[in-house]
Amino acid sequence: MDDVTKELIAMGAAAAANCHPCMDHHWTKCRELGITNEQAAEAVKVGLMVNHGAERAIRKKARELLGSKNIDAA
Repeated sequence: MDDVTKELIAMGAAAAANCHPCMDHHWTKCRELGITNEQAAEAVKVGLMVNHGAERAIRKKARELLGSKNIDAA
């Protein structure tokens, strides 16, 4: 796998993990490799989709365990 692909994956992973320091670090590496804003944005969008899916799944599980009244009020 080439370095550009690795850094794009890392940008998406940083977004999925909500890791600000990781995103800062990998954004610097992306710039060094000549990755465009558009390329990085696409990778971040994928990471955010993963994050959103995980959030929806854990919210569903919490509702099952604790009841929607207790979860949705937060």
